[in-house]
Amino acid sequence: MKILKIVSLFSFVVLFFMYCTKTDQVVVSTATKNTTDLLALKTATAPTIDGVVDLIWANAQKLDFIPAVPDPGNGLFAGYIGDTYPVTLRAMYDDQYIYFLAEYADKDQSQKVAPWYFNPTTKLWAKEGSARTYDANGILTREGFGEDKIAMLWNIDNSTPKFTTQTCYASCHVFTPYNDYAAVGTLVAKVGKTALDSLVTSPTYRSNSASANHYTNGANEKIDMWWMQPSKGLSYGKMDDNYQDWAGGPAITNITGGNANGRHADDLIVGSTSTVWPFRPVYTADATQGSFANTQNLKLDGTGASVAVPLYVIPNSTGNYITIADTVTGGAAKKVTAVSATGVLTYSGGTIDPATGTDYQRLGTAATSPIGAKCVPSVVSSPLKNGRADIDCVTTYTGTGYIVEYKRKLQTGDVLKQDIDFTSLQDQPFGFAVWDKSNYQHAIKPNLMLKFQK
Repeated sequence: MKILKIVSLFSFVVLFFMYCTKTDQVVVSTATKNTTDLLALKTATAPTIDGVVDLIWANAQKLDFIPAVPDPGNGLFAGYIGDTYPVTLRAMYDDQYIYFLAEYADKDQSQKVAPWYFNPTTKLWAKEGSARTYDANGILTREGFGEDKIAMLWNIDNSTPKFTTQTCYASCHVFTPYNDYAAVGTLVAKVGKTALDSLVTSPTYRSNSASANHYTNGANEKIDMWWMQPSKGLSYGKMDDNYQDWAGGPAITNITGGNANGRHADDLIVGSTSTVWPFRPVYTADATQGSFANTQNLKLDGTGASVAVPLYVIPNSTGNYITIADTVTGGAAKKVTAVSATGVLTYSGGTIDPATGTDYQRLGTAATSPIGAKCVPSVVSSPLKNGRADIDCVTTYTGTGYIVEYKRKLQTGDVLKQDIDFTSLQDQPFGFAVWDKSNYQHAIKPNLMLKFQK
């Protein structure tokens, strides 16, 4: 009888573990945490992309790393240098999709980018800065009102040789200063670049403003950029799918600086080349996607000085964004048609007097003072389409940080060489970036590697 009980117990244990190790059951991963390699688990059960950590994620190995804000040496990231944002990243894949789960701490949620506020002293409307500002002594004068964002970079078809060892830095180019011939106007067209180079010898034609762009180092090199931006796509369940290219090469980019950026939304291509020097490529555009600025210029009291004001308002709204659907006939958003010398905005059906209470003002004079709950969003967001909408993404802000779930097909329908193809299941180097309520200042973790469990 005793032997029978032991056999029965053994059989139960065996059956229990057989059951618990089926591919659709959650088991504790035996893989230890890693700091450079991300192992994508082969799964038969897909996670639901809803910003909630499904139990199936417990199977996936965690990659822990700490992106840090670098110092490019030109003051570009001043006020953020050295900031770190620890990230835990997991991945899974099946026959059709690759799935990612990113988790990272963030003490406050920032999604109302550069909102409009009313200044009772000047009696004018203005936008908050999207990044921190400092005085000449390095003292913080105003906290930034940018977005919380993340991004990933991938080497498309192994086309960018430097990406293998540099990942994020393979396409990041910093100018301090760069040649800026904008001040000479039509002289460029008259004498050409070569003659102009011999004429321009004084600092008058040099730009010392910090700048940086992403562009690759060869005409056939391209990098895939996945960008989680609350103002572009996230409110519609999408991550913004972009790419980076040559942008005409150093002959163009080293001269024009901020005017020749190699980062573009998917589906945009070179449509023509500028007919005037420096003959940079001109990309096609689709203004119906992503977002556009919620701004316009109106004259004070109809006849006075022209000032900037919001294009649309949603009366009494505390939302982070105005959507394109809000602006259609019958929508919640109202077009601003007039502004008074005291800042009162007029729209069809009513007015907003920002001097009544502080709902539309800064709540204090300190650098870190918040803004009123009704300060107007500076962005009108719209759905992403076609190749730009390849990545499904949902985030949850927990009160102390973010859960970001996203997925993309292993191979998209891309025919323009703007997306990475994962179907070979080859190792893929990648870089990861994190923004904390900022516009362009971001933390970077290069030299990570995606590997597929076979």
